Amino acid sequence: MARLIAALIRHGDYHQLPGTPSAHQPFALNPRGICQARAAAAQMKLSLRAQGWQPLAEIDSSMLLRAWQTAQLFADELAELFTTNEGGQVATFEALAERGLGSAANLTSEQILQVMRDDPRYPLPPPDWKSNSHYRLPLQGAESLMEAGQRVADHLQARMLALPRVAGETRVKLFVGHGAAFRHAAHLLGVLAFEDIARLSMYHAQPVYLEYDEQGRWQQVAGNWKIRKQASLYTD
Repeated sequence: MARLIAALIRHGDYHQLPGTPSAHQPFALNPRGICQARAAAAQMKLSLRAQGWQPLAEIDSSMLLRAWQTAQLFADELAELFTTNEGGQVATFEALAERGLGSAANLTSEQILQVMRDDPRYPLPPPDWKSNSHYRLPLQGAESLMEAGQRVADHLQARMLALPRVAGETRVKLFVGHGAAFRHAAHLLGVLAFEDIARLSMYHAQPVYLEYDEQGRWQQVAGNWKIRKQASLYTD
């Protein structure tokens, strides 16, 4: 049997600006995030060996530094499992970024609300605007969480579809990105119910495995989502 599995990995903890909802912050992993990624990668190596699954050498990552660093730590840890002499290679893609706030990127929540108060063209955002899956700030370049999820889902679909299947092998491709975009993508791929998007989150650096079968269907086969303490809270 030839199986293809996508491992969705949220980046580790990073140096995040306080009170700033933009997920396009260009900052690095903090020491905790580095430890999270190293520990999760070591556990993944043990799990792949135990299952007899083969990781693919090219790892897809968001272009944001925290994701790239996480992907690189996984590439280093899994190096001996790859079938290429060069070890793992990290390729970065804009398509794997978290929801963008466009011209409001990296402003604080209060600054964003003040921008909206000062713009006579638009009403104020709803109270749940940061976690509302369908709301998009009416600012240049902004997108909704669902639009970001569709972008990520399209990337996952295209990359997995392009992979050859090898008889008798279970091949695993790693994707390193962001929690909310991955959850919305999982919903659009038929893995999560809509109400689970807000109810669940992702553990830092710990993979959720989704199998892509020969009929183009997706299902979760391993890994765990994190249950949120506050269902309405948006975090990257």
